[in-house]
Amino acid sequence: MNRLTITIVLLLIVSCKNSEKESNKNSNAGDWSHEYQSISQLGDTLYAATPSEKIMAELEDKRKAHEMSPDDLDDLIWYGRFIAYTGDYRKAIAIYTDGLEKFPDESRLLRHRGHRYISIREFDKAIADLSKAADLIQGKENWVEQDGMPNEQNIPVSTMHGNIYYHLGLAYYLNRNLPAALDAYKNCLQTSHNPDNVVSATHWIYMIQRRMGRKDAADNYLRNIKPGMNVIENDSYYKACLFYKGELELEEVYDPNAESSPSNTALKYAVGNWYMYNGMPRKAKEIYNSIVSGKDWASFGYIAAETDLVKPYSQR
Repeated sequence: MNRLTITIVLLLIVSCKNSEKESNKNSNAGDWSHEYQSISQLGDTLYAATPSEKIMAELEDKRKAHEMSPDDLDDLIWYGRFIAYTGDYRKAIAIYTDGLEKFPDESRLLRHRGHRYISIREFDKAIADLSKAADLIQGKENWVEQDGMPNEQNIPVSTMHGNIYYHLGLAYYLNRNLPAALDAYKNCLQTSHNPDNVVSATHWIYMIQRRMGRKDAADNYLRNIKPGMNVIENDSYYKACLFYKGELELEEVYDPNAESSPSNTALKYAVGNWYMYNGMPRKAKEIYNSIVSGKDWASFGYIAAETDLVKPYSQR
């Protein structure tokens, strides 16, 4: 092979390499960096998973809108929400923090940042944000919060006030303050008569009351749970409540081999708790361990199972 031929071959190799890099650069998820997010309560290092192409395409639209109107609050919030949907919760928190520099008393920014502090296990910060958000909405009209990832019927089922109290209750629950968590979920229940809100708030109220040894009070809240409710999103919470009420058998709600997903994890955690407050801690712990062996580490059931493994039930 002569020198000219070698030179041509080398140029072709470099050209192919550059083309490959450019192709990856232009691919929405191809250049995704699995950023460090947090250390779990069990000591595991948590990284963002690879987002879907659809999410990345929508994120790009939200990024462009935000860059065109950096002082527009709605564009900023949507950009932060879609950053969070990619799994980069720390970046989303940074975006909301920048927004709070411009809008220091904006409850929506506090609501979303508080949610993502829960995702990275910073419960005290979540409580601070969500408590302030709850104070800011006092006396103000509630409204439906639009979904970033719509359900199959494309019908939003949650409200701004409801989401603030829901996440505040969760943060208190994870921080082992059951009375404060119970108050927050009672407030959440009052924000909307939407069936999805009723079943999600009732699930947590029931579970917390049982953990506090208040079975009669817990059972009282199940009066609002009936077969045939028009639940769109929170089917796992609905099934859990029907199980608590005796309308469904354990085998109808619990599948130990169900794939790892936020809804399945929520139902597994509900069953684990049922075992726990019914005097079967070994079985409960088995379920908690099965949950944390999954990959949906940002789901609420996963974080709650993690908390219970670190701080056993008997110490609560």
